[in-house]
Amino acid sequence: MLIRIPRVQQLDETQGQTPETANPRARARRLRIAAVVTLVIVCAGFGYWLIFKRNLVSTDDAYARADSAQISSRVPGTISRVLVDNDYHVDAGQTLIELDPSDYKVAVDRAKATLEQDEADLRAAEIAVPPVDVQTSSQIQAAEASLKGAKDTEQQTRHTLGQLKSNRAAADADFKQAERDYKRFENLSKAGAGTERQTEQARTTYERTKAQLAAIDSQIAALESALAAASQQVVRANAQLNATRSERSNVEVQRYRVESLSAKRDKSKAELEAALLNLSYCNIKAAISGYVAQKNIQVGDRIQPGQAIMAVVPLRQIYVEANFKETQLTNVRIGQPASISADIYPGYEFTGKVSGIRAGTGAAFSLIPPENATGNWIKVVQRIPVRIDLDQAPPPDRPLRVGASLEVTLNIADRSGAQLVSGKSALPTSPPARP
Repeated sequence: MLIRIPRVQQLDETQGQTPETANPRARARRLRIAAVVTLVIVCAGFGYWLIFKRNLVSTDDAYARADSAQISSRVPGTISRVLVDNDYHVDAGQTLIELDPSDYKVAVDRAKATLEQDEADLRAAEIAVPPVDVQTSSQIQAAEASLKGAKDTEQQTRHTLGQLKSNRAAADADFKQAERDYKRFENLSKAGAGTERQTEQARTTYERTKAQLAAIDSQIAALESALAAASQQVVRANAQLNATRSERSNVEVQRYRVESLSAKRDKSKAELEAALLNLSYCNIKAAISGYVAQKNIQVGDRIQPGQAIMAVVPLRQIYVEANFKETQLTNVRIGQPASISADIYPGYEFTGKVSGIRAGTGAAFSLIPPENATGNWIKVVQRIPVRIDLDQAPPPDRPLRVGASLEVTLNIADRSGAQLVSGKSALPTSPPARP
């Protein structure tokens, strides 16, 4: 049996239903559209990251740096003139400050006087050496000649004495023979066996040989006296030669004195050069070209060597130091391009290249490095400085100041470069060219 439901009841049952529940197909269609839109957005985002962001690493912990030159004095002094002020541009070799040179001029004059005196003493000693040399050389030659003559005389006398002694032996033999003949003939004459003539001849021969022997003895005595005198002459000549040679050593003494005076002269010359250098240091000059900063002196100030009085900042040779997280440096290499934006110039982009990656983290080189072996250690992602050299110097209308905040983005797509600088190949050898 069929039960008919009243129409009013059906209307009551359909009240409260939404169009989606009333139309399931429309609801499914809308879900599909939402899914497709979401997929497209995800794909577009992934494509954008894949194409534009995948090979980029960025940091806003970056600052402009320059190798500034700290200006200080090499000598103590009182400032008499200050020729520059903060923000002035100076060229290398330009005078920045002048010190009172009075004390250093006096030191130069004193060193000059000392040098002149030493040079005069040296010239006098050099002039005195040749005459003494010639004189002592002549004396030595004369003493050697005298010694040689005395030795020759002694040798000749000794030779003559030897001959006389030989002749005396022969004369003594003749004398003894004549004496024996004379005594024999005298005995024969007394016995009536010999003639008077033979006795007289024997006596004459005896007297002659006796006289000859006596003469030879006299000659020998004279030659012995002459030989003694010649020996004494040899001794005196030898002593004179030794004395002359001792005087000859004075020449060596004079030469050593010349060398000593020469060394003293060289010392005085070096002291003069040092005094002139100290005088030149009264003009304090710029070591490099750049802009003056941190000037903290005034005329009349007393400064000491090594005291920092100002700095010269080479803004034309400025570079970037970007502190990247260590997790960002996995694929960073030397030579990769970089784009730099400065807070001071919104919308302007500088370009450069990675020229170095620091050998340690910033914390490792801090004044008080962390001690990670302590018990309260907490791991923190470290930052490592990366040096970026600009492709060209900043334009005159957009100069970068040291310490200016920057934002750096590296393109790490090309990973063929090195991670460490080899020698000086990656360092700039000359200032960047002006734009």
